Amino acid sequence: MAAPVELEYEVVDVFAPRAFAGNPLAVVFGADELTTEQCQALANEFALSETSFLCAPTEPGADHPGAPGGPKADYRVRIFTPYAELPFAGHPSVGAAHTLVRTGRLPAGTLRQECGAGILDVVVDGDGATLSGGSPTLQDGPAPDRLAEAVGLDAADLTGVPSDVAGCGLPFGYLSVCPDAVDRAEPDPRALAGLDVGEGVSVLSWDAATATARARVFARDLVWGEDPATGSAALGAGVWLVESGLLAGEGTSGYTVRQGERMGRPSVLECTVTAAGGRAVAATVRGAVVPVAAGRIRVPS
Repeated sequence: MAAPVELEYEVVDVFAPRAFAGNPLAVVFGADELTTEQCQALANEFALSETSFLCAPTEPGADHPGAPGGPKADYRVRIFTPYAELPFAGHPSVGAAHTLVRTGRLPAGTLRQECGAGILDVVVDGDGATLSGGSPTLQDGPAPDRLAEAVGLDAADLTGVPSDVAGCGLPFGYLSVCPDAVDRAEPDPRALAGLDVGEGVSVLSWDAATATARARVFARDLVWGEDPATGSAALGAGVWLVESGLLAGEGTSGYTVRQGERMGRPSVLECTVTAAGGRAVAATVRGAVVPVAAGRIRVPS
């Protein structure tokens, strides 16, 4: 089959309380014939934090011709920043699933998404989607004072909570700071590159009364640039909150991550984390998806 000359795409705002807020995402349809190099060139052309390329699943469900066994994947997504391909990311997953449903390509309900991190559930409703993360992971992070220095803060800004590296698909480092320190964070890319913080660092303040984290996330795959909404970091935050004793070590707790405000793109990520024996065992993140543009883009030669 000859590769298409042009492909359809949409741009949507994810984890967005309104249009032109949240994290913008380009969603490219019918990307099965694209090479990795072509995907990377298109992601660089869109110049957004991520672009989702939608393809047929390699492990289709039972309703697909020739599929063995029970339901597996409904679609496959490849996720690219302008610089690299990712195995998984939150806002590209939420935005891609909702766009597939809104455009009539798949029915609403629970979709099975195939990506580099495996097959994950995404539940799509009228205005957004809920993503179940992968298996929780947890490891010791850098000393809080070292991590604070790498993001332009000092010991007086810290709350005394350990800066673990936690994840539910992608690991991030978490630095707990006083509320007035969040906006003063300014990352030093060279210093951060020398620390083991996984895919990036979330600098956040925690309000126990409202179970809300106000966060800024600096991502390695964005060359330590700031991201307006990071679903994978919001999922990992639940793992870290349980480990730190800030959320219950048994049962399911809800929490909210507010991000992107300093960038002029306020984002709201509604999350849950389920714990047993003092450790997180699962997490979800939900957000609204708002369409803002659609068109066709030339396929790189």
